[in-house]
Amino acid sequence: MNASNVASKWSSWTPQLSSLLRIVAAFVFITAGSTKMFAFPAGIPPAGGTVPVMSQLWIGALLEVVGGALVLVGLFTRPVAFVLAGEMAVAYFQFHHPTSFWPTINQGVPAVLYCFLFLYLSAAGAGPWSLDTLRERGRPRP
Repeated sequence: MNASNVASKWSSWTPQLSSLLRIVAAFVFITAGSTKMFAFPAGIPPAGGTVPVMSQLWIGALLEVVGGALVLVGLFTRPVAFVLAGEMAVAYFQFHHPTSFWPTINQGVPAVLYCFLFLYLSAAGAGPWSLDTLRERGRPRP
């Protein structure tokens, strides 16, 4: 098997790997919200608690848990991912950027990566392993 055949076979997995990226990223994203809302799998430092209910951080955590769950299963992926990209942009500029311009210094790398990952998903869609795809298959075509 030559290099072009290997590259061709590997690139044929693009749709499935897009779905896998969405699933793994959403699962990890949910834990960011569940940490803030439920202190699971751990509470927020330093005391290990949760954020105050109805605070801005709590609303962000709610978006992370509910939006992350919808992205995880691939339901309404495009609009939900767009909202989550906006949430991460706000999180970066409000909480990280004032400390420093550089994401590695201001600990904003996850916010930047999630922002652009969700922006990508809002354009690309959920991929073949999703409830969005199942919904599309069940729709009558005009």
